[in-house]
Amino acid sequence: MNYYLNIGSNIGDRRDNLYRAVVALAAAGTGGCAVSSIVESEPWGFESDNRFMNVGVCLASDLEPQLMLDRIHEIETRLGSRAHRDEQGGYIDRLVDIDIVAIDDMVIDTPTLCVPHPHLPERDFFLKPMIQLAPDWIHPVTGLSASQMLERLQSQAL
Repeated sequence: MNYYLNIGSNIGDRRDNLYRAVVALAAAGTGGCAVSSIVESEPWGFESDNRFMNVGVCLASDLEPQLMLDRIHEIETRLGSRAHRDEQGGYIDRLVDIDIVAIDDMVIDTPTLCVPHPHLPERDFFLKPMIQLAPDWIHPVTGLSASQMLERLQSQAL
């Protein structure tokens, strides 16, 4: 399976945080690992003075999706990342945040995992790396490519 992941960091040495997460993820894979260029962005869904750095990762792995999610949470914890939300459930600054954006053309909707990521069409820092890593990937629900979703997002911002 090809896992399309997104790693974000907005505190500490962001570039090093991304690097360490990519290395840890590559070790979790069973095949190749490709990494996008860095995308910088403002925090999404909360206020912070700390800008994010994000990279996309395409990771080939035979791990089942729930096991991959568990592995991702282990990696986040090992790298020193804590909770990604405050007591009220709002987003907060984070050392490392790893999201599963897509898994090939799979659709998963469970209490612990939604794939494709429900916010994929709304986050340019998800879409820009997806365009680099999987230019031919089509969202299995909307039927749109990452490029088409990015065009829609950018036209809504005007």
